[in-house]
Amino acid sequence: MADPRVPMTPAGQQRLRDELRQLKDEERPKIAREIGAAREHGDLSENAEYHAAKDRQGMVEARIEYLENVLGRAQVIDPSTLAGDKVKFGAKVSVLNLETEEENVYQIVGPEEADLGRGQISVSSPLARGLLGHEVGDEVTVRLPAGVRSFEVVRISFE
Repeated sequence: MADPRVPMTPAGQQRLRDELRQLKDEERPKIAREIGAAREHGDLSENAEYHAAKDRQGMVEARIEYLENVLGRAQVIDPSTLAGDKVKFGAKVSVLNLETEEENVYQIVGPEEADLGRGQISVSSPLARGLLGHEVGDEVTVRLPAGVRSFEVVRISFE
């Protein structure tokens, strides 16, 4: 079976491409220089600098491979080309927590670009899964890690 597509916004794809470019063009050569310098210190079996650089090299190479895989499976969906009355991938959704009366805005994005600090939640998160398909005015009850919460969909936009 082929690898499943990875949904993401154009901005999310660009952030991953930028990270990949930075790892390949800056981190990889920097670590290679560090390994070369550490080798010059002699006995590699007791050379902490060498082992630390090799560990970092392994982590960077794994991240590069991971990013290349994800970007190769990317299904880019531009929210600005979407419209509608229902919550779907790419939507910015204003929700009112019915217990606290606190309103929050979340954009539903791909798992690789989710960043709660930016108000971006993964399409596979419990909250996003609960909101998908609902319209303004709908009350949604969602089981979150913090417990069951009820929200009202206040606004839906695609920007």
